[in-house]
Amino acid sequence: MKRIKVADLMTDEVVSVAPVTAFKDVVKLLAQYDISGVPVLDDEDRVVGVVSRTDLLAHAAGAQTGDGDDPGTGPPTAGDVMSAPAVTVHAEETVADAARLMTRRSIERLPVVDVEDRLVGIVTRRDLLRTFLRPDSEIRRRVTDEVLAEVLGVPADDVEVHVVDGIVTLDGRVERRSQLTALVGLVEHLDGVVAVASRVTACTDDTATAHAGPARRAMPW
Repeated sequence: MKRIKVADLMTDEVVSVAPVTAFKDVVKLLAQYDISGVPVLDDEDRVVGVVSRTDLLAHAAGAQTGDGDDPGTGPPTAGDVMSAPAVTVHAEETVADAARLMTRRSIERLPVVDVEDRLVGIVTRRDLLRTFLRPDSEIRRRVTDEVLAEVLGVPADDVEVHVVDGIVTLDGRVERRSQLTALVGLVEHLDGVVAVASRVTACTDDTATAHAGPARRAMPW
């Protein structure tokens, strides 16, 4: 089944800075574009760090208390205040992977890189939330066409699929019990699905046969 990738949701026009960009210029860019951070790129467009509002505020607070840079070293730059190494995500990774990474690292946006780690876009929490705004009709189509027909080989009339506000309700019957767990698991992982309520039953219990098979083969007679 097709899963939505980061490349499908990312913004490919990215505001970025170089390590030598002045501190004040970074502040101006964040205010101008109303963004919370910018990636810092080297000469080959590889992401070497990220400057966020938190980084800027931390540096400003340090300067006020005397813990900042030595005034004799000159004005601070993006390279001085950035967080490094940068947390990035590859364009071909799934939206679920990006969401888990954002949650684990408590960040709002991720620079998106290609296979050579060059910047190709940016993805935010807001972008990821768009996956839960998918029309119910599209979710239903994916359940019937992709999960039931293509993956599990279940005839269209055997299982009724109803979707309301992302909640999928399944009614009907499948041939084998082993298909039940697979059915619910696959539907739960579809982009846009909030919850799954399944009342699907099975004609035969092939799980007992699968567990009993090895034991019968092990008998000495």
